[in-house]
Formats: sequence, C-alpha cells, structure tokens
Amino acid sequence: MIEFPDIPVSRIAVKVKPAAERMIRKEHPWIFESAIVKQSKEAAAGDLVIIYDQKKNKVMALGLYDPFSPIRVKLLHFRTAAQINEQWFANRIQAAFDLRKPLLETDTDSYRFIHGENDHLPGLIADVYAQVLVLKLYSFIWLPYLSQIVPPLVAVSGVDAVVLRLSRNLQQQPQHLHGLEEGQIIHGQLDNPEVIFKEHGLRFSANVIHGHKTGYFLDHRHNRKRVGELAEGQRVLDVFAYAGGFSVHALCGNAKEVTSLDISAQALEMAKKNVALNLATAKHKTIAGDAFEVMEQLIRQHKRYDLIVVDPPSFAKSEKEIPSAISSYTRLARLAVQLVAPNGILLMASCSSRITEEVFFQTIVQELRQSKRSFQEIERHTHDIDHPIGFPEGAYLKAGYFRIT
Repeated sequence: MIEFPDIPVSRIAVKVKPAAERMIRKEHPWIFESAIVKQSKEAAAGDLVIIYDQKKNKVMALGLYDPFSPIRVKLLHFRTAAQINEQWFANRIQAAFDLRKPLLETDTDSYRFIHGENDHLPGLIADVYAQVLVLKLYSFIWLPYLSQIVPPLVAVSGVDAVVLRLSRNLQQQPQHLHGLEEGQIIHGQLDNPEVIFKEHGLRFSANVIHGHKTGYFLDHRHNRKRVGELAEGQRVLDVFAYAGGFSVHALCGNAKEVTSLDISAQALEMAKKNVALNLATAKHKTIAGDAFEVMEQLIRQHKRYDLIVVDPPSFAKSEKEIPSAISSYTRLARLAVQLVAPNGILLMASCSSRITEEVFFQTIVQELRQSKRSFQEIERHTHDIDHPIGFPEGAYLKAGYFRIT
C-alpha cells in the first residue's frame, strides 16, 4: 500500500437555515452553500463539520466540508455526536459489505461495495471486480482520509489490488491532489488493466484503469439476468449496448439471435470480447451508429424483434436538461415500439436521477398509447441490492418491461 498524503483537518461549527435543518432531520446528506447561515471559521476540503441546530445548539449531524462544490457539506452521521475516525470508517465499511453478502452467494464476484451517500460515504464509490477494487472519488473531501478508508476496504473485501480513479472535476485540478493520480495503483499489484469477473455465472471484462466510470456498469445486474431468462428463442435488439451486458445474458439464455447497437465501435469490440468469454459461437451482430438514426433505418427495413432493450445513458445531468431528456425518452419509445414483434417485450430504462420514476413511466406509457398498439406493463425494477437507496436523489435507476401485442 502506498503512503497516502498526510493532510491535517480542522473542526468547523456550522448552523444552517430552518429548511436545511428539516432536511437534516430527514437524514438528507447534502447541505448547499446557500443554506449556511453561520460558520465558525474558514474551512478546507475534508475538514470535519459539526452542524448545530438554531434553537437548542444541539448536534444535528457531522459531515465533511467541500469548498469546491455548491454542496458545501456532505453529511456522514446524523442525530448524535461521534468520533469520525478509523473505527467509524471500519464500521461503515463492514455494514456496507454485510448488506451485499446475499449477492455474493449467486456466483457473482463483482459488486458495488460503497455506493456514496447511500452508504453514508458521500462522493465515494468502491466497485469490486474479482480481486481488484476500484476506488473512485468525486470530491476532494476524501483525500485526508484515504489512510483510514483503504485498509478496511481491503481487509473486508479481500482484494489483491486497489486502483484509484478520479472524477473529471478532480482531474482538472491536479494542484489539489497531493500527488495522487488517475488510474494509480494504491495497493497491491495489477498486471493487466482488463480484469475478468463473474456476474451470475457469466464472465465479463472490465478495464479498471481506462474504462468508463470504474470499468463497467454494475447497477443493471438484475435486469441483465432477467433479460437472459426472457431471451430463449427470441430475436433480441440491445440498444445502447455498450460492452454488451444485456447481449451476453440474452445469448447465454439461448436467444435465437442478438443485435448490439451502440454509437461506440470501441464499446462494441468489448461486447464481442464479452460474448467470446462465454460462448465459442454465437449469432451476434453489432451495429455502430447513432441509436435514433439506426432505429429509424431498422423500421424502414421492416425489422422486428421479440425482445428489445433500450438503456440509454443519462439524458439529464442538470435540471435545465430535463425537458430535452423527456423528449429523448419519448422519441426512443416511439421508435422502439415500432420494432417490437407482436407479443414481444420492450424494456425501457433510465439512469437519469433528475427524471423521477413517475415522470419516466408516464412518458413511456403515454407514447405507447400513442402507438395504438395494445400493451401491458409486466414488471418494474430498480437497483440491485449493492446499489441501496438512502435518499430521494439516490433513486436514479428505473426499468419497465412492457408486453406489446
């Protein structure tokens, strides 16, 4: 394990507006800069913040100060005072692991170990791929605490290596990183950046150094398994296929044929590799192109599929993007329903946290009604158990299965 930077931290007393106090009582983990009405002194990234209530001056919560974000304080602990030290972190990490134990009994060795705010460690993600843990930081607040966090992560997970990944925002400010770097091996040794891991008995590859996010998308694990169960004898179209997670499960579920569609030719090469990890031969076709344009072409070609998966990237990363996101979901549903064979299944998914479950499903159902085809929602799923939901904004993933007749 490398020697982590020794960054001293201070304690800061803070009071907030009544509306923010109400949110703290609901254990919401964010305090915005505009909500702070009193602060004992200037603070640096990672300084420990004690939130006192206005009336009785009692401790409401403990958090870490982030001068680089409008979410000025990320809260860790609520209602009582506590020592935020190595033992506190070890307890949180063990509690997170215990929550995920049932998943590890399903021939799966890949999981989200720490899910940020939802595991009371805001801005920190830890994903495990077989014997490699990828620690991704979205805030500078964690740099002073790495020496307290990494050892219990390693001890509890039993991994051989830890890779440090940094958000784009952190990478753009290297002067605040104290010598740490994107893709750095901070524990153990990694001979190959492509790590082979298992998901419900199937094999996949994650590039833990250069791959998107931490190397793979683990949150749709349950939906991928479900698609595999539904795929036998079916013609499957996997839209926004990326590395082919849904495609592999469909093929291994004895799909008649699978077409993977993604704008990235590089991602589709990963999809081909993931198929080859599991099957010597497979009826697998890839199409590199814009999903909207290709789906229109397929409609003109009178193509039909028995099972269609539409799992786009986040369309609404800010509030102002919500209207265009809804428009995109509407258009995708309009195109997809025209490609579904009679009595086929359409899976529509969204990972946009700013689009609520209610709005998303209203949008999809409205467009399906416009199609004049009969349909029935048969299933609805959210995150797998390694992506717990601890506050409203944490509920980002939604997936609905519709039978189209």
